[in-house]
Amino acid sequence: MAELHELKPSLGSRSNSKRKGRGPGSGNGRTAGRGEKGQNARSGGGVRPGFEGGQMPLQRRIPKRGFTPLKRKVYQIVNVADFTRVSGSDVDADSLKEAGLVRSADGLVKILGFGELDDSYSVTAHKFSEAAVKKIESAGGSVTVMVRNKEEG
Repeated sequence: MAELHELKPSLGSRSNSKRKGRGPGSGNGRTAGRGEKGQNARSGGGVRPGFEGGQMPLQRRIPKRGFTPLKRKVYQIVNVADFTRVSGSDVDADSLKEAGLVRSADGLVKILGFGELDDSYSVTAHKFSEAAVKKIESAGGSVTVMVRNKEEG
């Protein structure tokens, strides 16, 4: 097995950087690849990203639409038909995470009423649709709405 001090990059994978402005023999002497005269040839020259020579820039020409709300609530959606994948009769964020139905147990969960329900479940979530509440309670289960604290956001 190779030791750490014996490791070398494979041949041709690494090349030396071009040393600009090191005389005519280097191939990058004199103007050092900057062309002849002009703003970009000077030291400290150049323009900021997005500058189009004084023309109205693209980001200002294109119409702006909508906005992104800062306190948007994104719910992870679970249908009542998916409860069959949960082990046990208690359904909460942790059991949904274990079953692979939600990404995060800390996020907001909403239960929707798509599908049929055979067993009774006691379900705890942040939000329920009316159809989901009817199906869960008609199957003999119970619904508990979780309340998030303001600092949890």
